[in-house]
Amino acid sequence: MTIRPLADRVVIKSVEAEETTKSGIILTAAAQEKPSIAEIVAVGPGGVVDGKEVKMFVKVGEKVLISKYSGTEVKVDGVEYSIVRQEDILAVVEGGEAKKPAAKTTSADSAKKRGRKPAAEKAAPAAAAKKKPGRKPGAKRSK
Repeated sequence: MTIRPLADRVVIKSVEAEETTKSGIILTAAAQEKPSIAEIVAVGPGGVVDGKEVKMFVKVGEKVLISKYSGTEVKVDGVEYSIVRQEDILAVVEGGEAKKPAAKTTSADSAKKRGRKPAAEKAAPAAAAKKKPGRKPGAKRSK
Protein backbone atom coordinates (compact mmCIF):
# COMPACT_ATOMS: atom_id res chain seq x y z
CA MET A 1 0.00 0.00 0.00
CA THR A 2 1.25 3.50 -0.82
CA ILE A 3 0.22 6.95 0.36
CA ARG A 4 -0.45 9.69 -2.20
CA PRO A 5 -0.84 13.11 -0.53
CA LEU A 6 -3.31 15.67 -1.85
CA ALA A 7 -2.91 19.44 -2.40
CA ASP A 8 -0.08 20.94 -0.33
CA ARG A 9 0.48 17.87 1.87
CA VAL A 10 3.79 16.02 2.23
CA VAL A 11 4.33 12.48 3.57
CA ILE A 12 7.46 12.24 5.72
CA LYS A 13 9.24 9.51 7.63
CA SER A 14 11.13 10.49 10.79
CA VAL A 15 14.86 9.88 10.86
CA GLU A 16 15.81 7.61 13.76
CA ALA A 17 16.68 9.45 16.96
CA GLU A 18 20.07 8.74 18.50
CA GLU A 19 19.96 6.46 21.50
CA THR A 20 23.20 7.75 23.02
CA THR A 21 24.47 11.25 23.65
CA LYS A 22 27.84 12.51 22.40
CA SER A 23 29.33 11.73 25.80
CA GLY A 24 28.11 8.11 25.61
CA ILE A 25 25.07 8.24 27.91
CA ILE A 26 22.36 5.82 26.78
CA LEU A 27 18.89 7.41 26.65
CA THR A 28 15.66 5.58 27.41
CA ALA A 29 12.74 5.85 25.00
CA ALA A 30 10.94 8.24 27.37
CA ALA A 31 13.94 10.60 27.54
CA GLN A 32 14.34 10.85 23.77
CA GLU A 33 12.78 13.80 22.00
CA LYS A 34 10.61 13.41 18.94
CA PRO A 35 13.02 13.85 16.02
CA SER A 36 12.52 17.05 14.08
CA ILE A 37 14.44 15.86 11.00
CA ALA A 38 12.51 13.73 8.53
CA GLU A 39 12.88 12.36 5.02
CA ILE A 40 10.24 13.17 2.41
CA VAL A 41 8.52 10.05 1.06
CA ALA A 42 5.82 11.63 -1.13
CA VAL A 43 4.78 15.17 -2.20
CA GLY A 44 1.32 16.39 -3.17
CA PRO A 45 0.72 18.20 -6.47
CA GLY A 46 0.12 21.66 -4.97
CA GLY A 47 -2.54 23.71 -6.74
CA VAL A 48 -5.18 26.02 -5.29
CA VAL A 49 -5.52 25.70 -1.51
CA ASP A 50 -7.87 28.02 0.42
CA GLY A 51 -8.14 30.27 -2.66
CA LYS A 52 -4.35 30.68 -3.03
CA GLU A 53 -2.04 29.09 -5.58
CA VAL A 54 0.47 26.81 -3.80
CA LYS A 55 3.70 25.72 -5.51
CA MET A 56 5.55 22.76 -4.01
CA PHE A 57 9.19 23.54 -3.19
CA VAL A 58 10.24 20.20 -1.69
CA LYS A 59 11.10 16.94 -3.46
CA VAL A 60 10.99 13.26 -2.59
CA GLY A 61 14.19 12.11 -0.86
CA GLU A 62 15.09 15.47 0.72
CA LYS A 63 15.69 15.70 4.46
CA VAL A 64 13.75 18.48 6.14
CA LEU A 65 13.32 20.12 9.53
CA ILE A 66 9.72 20.13 10.71
CA SER A 67 7.80 21.70 13.57
CA LYS A 68 7.83 19.41 16.61
CA TYR A 69 4.13 18.75 16.98
CA SER A 70 2.92 19.22 13.42
CA GLY A 71 1.11 16.81 11.15
CA THR A 72 -0.94 13.67 11.48
CA GLU A 73 0.76 10.39 12.31
CA VAL A 74 -0.30 7.28 10.38
CA LYS A 75 0.94 3.69 10.34
CA VAL A 76 1.00 1.85 6.99
CA ASP A 77 2.36 -1.72 6.70
CA GLY A 78 4.01 -1.37 10.13
CA VAL A 79 5.89 1.81 9.19
CA GLU A 80 5.06 5.14 10.87
CA TYR A 81 4.66 8.20 8.64
CA SER A 82 3.52 11.76 9.26
CA ILE A 83 1.45 13.81 6.85
CA VAL A 84 2.22 17.54 7.14
CA ARG A 85 1.44 20.67 5.16
CA GLN A 86 4.31 22.21 3.25
CA GLU A 87 4.03 25.30 5.49
CA ASP A 88 4.93 23.13 8.53
CA ILE A 89 8.33 22.37 6.96
CA LEU A 90 10.82 24.85 8.40
CA ALA A 91 13.90 24.13 6.28
CA VAL A 92 15.61 21.68 3.92
CA VAL A 93 18.70 20.03 5.42
CA GLU A 94 21.61 20.18 2.97
CA GLY A 95 24.90 18.32 3.24
CA GLY A 96 25.67 15.33 5.38
CA GLU A 97 28.08 16.72 7.97
CA ALA A 98 28.18 19.82 10.09
CA LYS A 99 30.70 22.40 8.97
CA LYS A 100 33.92 22.66 10.90
CA PRO A 101 34.56 26.00 12.61
CA ALA A 102 36.75 28.32 10.58
CA ALA A 103 40.38 28.60 11.61
CA LYS A 104 41.17 31.67 13.65
CA THR A 105 42.89 34.38 11.68
CA THR A 106 45.43 36.79 13.03
CA SER A 107 45.42 40.51 12.46
CA ALA A 108 48.36 40.03 10.05
CA ASP A 109 46.27 37.61 7.94
CA SER A 110 43.33 39.98 7.79
CA ALA A 111 45.62 42.91 6.90
CA LYS A 112 47.10 40.93 4.01
CA LYS A 113 43.62 40.08 2.72
CA ARG A 114 42.81 43.79 2.62
CA GLY A 115 46.03 44.56 0.72
CA ARG A 116 47.76 46.31 3.61
CA LYS A 117 51.02 45.66 5.41
CA PRO A 118 50.71 43.99 8.82
CA ALA A 119 51.45 46.19 11.84
CA ALA A 120 54.69 44.28 12.60
CA GLU A 121 56.07 45.11 9.13
CA LYS A 122 55.09 48.76 9.49
CA ALA A 123 56.85 49.14 12.87
CA ALA A 124 60.16 47.53 11.82
CA PRO A 125 61.25 50.24 9.32
CA ALA A 126 60.23 53.00 11.71
CA ALA A 127 62.35 51.52 14.51
CA ALA A 128 65.36 51.24 12.19
CA ALA A 129 65.04 54.90 11.20
CA LYS A 130 65.18 56.04 14.85
CA LYS A 131 68.61 54.47 15.46
CA LYS A 132 71.50 56.89 15.31
CA PRO A 133 74.09 56.06 12.68
CA GLY A 134 77.62 55.22 13.80
CA ARG A 135 76.64 53.92 17.16
CA LYS A 136 77.22 50.22 17.83
CA PRO A 137 74.85 48.19 19.90
CA GLY A 138 76.13 47.61 23.41
CA ALA A 139 78.54 50.59 23.29
CA LYS A 140 78.54 52.83 26.36
CA ARG A 141 77.51 56.42 26.10
CA SER A 142 79.97 59.12 26.86
CA LYS A 143 78.89 61.96 29.12
